[in-house]
Order: sequence, then structure tokens, then C-alpha cells
Amino acid sequence: MKALNFSLDEYAARLRKTRSAMEARGIDTLIVSDPANMNWLTGYDGWSFYVHQAVIVPPSGDPIWFGRGLDTPGATRTCYFGTENIASYPDHYVHAPERHPMELLAKLLIDRKLDKGVIGLEKDAYWFSAAAYESLVAGLPNAKFVDATVLVNWQRLVKSPAEIGYMRKAARIIELMHERIYEVIEPGMRKCDLAAEIYDAGIRGTPEFGGDYPAFPPLLPSGVDAAACHLTWDDKPMRNNEGTFFEIAGVYRHYTCPISRTVYLGKPSETFVTAEKMTLEGMEAGLAVCKPGAKAEDIAIAFCDVLERYGIKKENRVGYSVGCAYPPDWGEHTMSLRRGDKTELQPGMTFHFMTGLWMEDWGFEMTETVLITETGMECLANVPRKLFVKN
Repeated sequence: MKALNFSLDEYAARLRKTRSAMEARGIDTLIVSDPANMNWLTGYDGWSFYVHQAVIVPPSGDPIWFGRGLDTPGATRTCYFGTENIASYPDHYVHAPERHPMELLAKLLIDRKLDKGVIGLEKDAYWFSAAAYESLVAGLPNAKFVDATVLVNWQRLVKSPAEIGYMRKAARIIELMHERIYEVIEPGMRKCDLAAEIYDAGIRGTPEFGGDYPAFPPLLPSGVDAAACHLTWDDKPMRNNEGTFFEIAGVYRHYTCPISRTVYLGKPSETFVTAEKMTLEGMEAGLAVCKPGAKAEDIAIAFCDVLERYGIKKENRVGYSVGCAYPPDWGEHTMSLRRGDKTELQPGMTFHFMTGLWMEDWGFEMTETVLITETGMECLANVPRKLFVKN
């Protein structure tokens, strides 16, 4: 018996949603390379996305998993369907410039009479290369290829009750991660040791359930380095009278709950006191409009309007949808909280309200992962919404 993360009925519903979207786009067969989409459609879970792999969604029947022969036991153990729909390529195709695994995928599609009509590809996915595209085009001359990069991603936007349950568990883990940070952080502590504590808390999880690896490494720049939003860590000591933001996520079965907070060692400067004040005001304004029927841009406008009253103009988006994720990113690449995104909020949507400020010589983050409910919204994690100060 397979220990599936979701019921067969749920996988069947996901497949129906995907096929409906395919039909609307005139797509006969879909080739999926995004590992989060592969997982969502089939249950497949393995650290194998560094080699070529795919899930094929045909017009009818179960999907087909295609990957490295070495990974077929993993597919057998995690995909909801039987071995008849698990196909592989031999190991001499791995990292071999003179041949490409997509040559064999093309032959597989021909054998299964899926080589004609319109084939959708995730052309802009991280894991689908130009060489893969060229190989498929050469091997399937009777097909017409179209871009279907985020077709499956959009079907994932509204979470099922089971998915929300996993995100709630991820939220319990992120609470413990922030508790650990505040417990151990002190001047003189090497930042690499602090990063190790973050990983330890995130993976150990709770006594009832453990955590998974994040799709994004912990970000924890300090002082002037916090002006850069995507720095990780080094082995230098933490210093007094500096602020450090922690952009981290709790993860359960790849479902991700990111929460950021800022810790100041020493007495906070007026800059940080003001950053806390305006971010809290902006977040309250943004959260107040989070309800079914509102648009994604409404949250961004509400938040940015508050910042502008303080003389801050935020050019980048203030959030994005989150859920199931694999490296190198925990965003779903669909809805963004920014002006112009008119995606209508629906119950079951989950997004990271990313209110980070990255200024000339400092940075400040205080964020929430938000669930849209039937009547409004819920912040999934209970981490005190404030600037943490430790003297």
C-alpha cells in the first residue's frame, strides 16, 4: 500500500481541473516539468529535479511519470498510479551532451499515440531547458507546441481542506523557528551557527510532526547588508546595535508557510521604531481588505498608501501566492499583490503578505502568510507582529 499525501479522489479532482484548463487552451497533451506541479498532479516526491524529468497529462487516463531510471523506485512509491504509467531513461543519458532524455520522451509519446495535436510545455519553468525544447521539437514533427508555463500553477491557487491542513502544520513549525531565533540570538554568535539553529528547529518541527526542507534558504542579513533582500549568511559574529531580518518558512510535506520578523540587538534606532510603526499600520490596512471578492491589487494599494504617507514609495510587489514548493522558490508564480493584478480573492487562497522594506543602508521585514476564508482572512501563524528587541 502506498502512503499517499492526499486521497485518490483529490488527485482525480486535480486532474479534472487541469484537463479543463487544457481544453480551454486547446491543448491535447501537457508536459509538466515543474516539480511542485508534478507533485500536485501525481504525488511524486524526490530530489531528482537536477536531471530531466516530466509528468505527461494525456487527454484521458492517468498521467505518465517520466524520469531517470534510478528514480523509478521513488516514483513507484510516491505516485498514486501503477507502474504501467511510470517510464524512464537509462543512466547514460544523464548529463550526456551527445544525447538527450527528451529524445526518449518523444519516442514514448509516439508509442502511446500522443505525438500529434497540440502539446503544452512549461517553457519558462526553471527545470525545462532550451536543449529539452529543441529535442522534443525534433522528435515530434507532427505536433504543434504551445507555451503552458503556469497552466497547472493556476489550478493550485485555491487550496483544498487537506492542503490547508498541511499549511497549518507548517505554521506551527514557523512559530517554533522564530521562538528559537529569539531564544539563542546574541552578540558574538556566529551567523552560521544561528542559521544551523533555524534549520534544526524547522526540520525537527513539533513532537507530533516534523518539518521538511524549505524551497528557499534562510535569509538573515544584518545592518547595512539588510539593504539587500536576498543575502543568506556567513560565519561572522552577530553585532550589537544592529537589526537583522529573518525571512524563513515552516514546511510540512512541501507546503510552505513563510513568516519574516526583524530582531534588533541593543536599543533600536529611531529608524527601526518608525519602520515598525508604518509597517504595522500598512499591514493592518492591507489585511482589512483581505476578503472574498477583493482583488490582489487592493492589498498592495492599501499597504503602499500608508507607506507613502510616511514618504516611502515601494516599487516592488507586496506578496505572492504560496503553497506546495520545491527549490529554488516557494512562490507559486501566479497571483502577485501589486497594482494591476486583478485576480479575485477566493476562499482557500493562501499568499505571503511580503511587506519588506530594503532601504539604502538598512532593511526591515515583518510578514504574514494569509488564508482567505469564507468571510475574510486568517493569518496562519501566531508569531507576535512586532520588532523583536534583545538587549
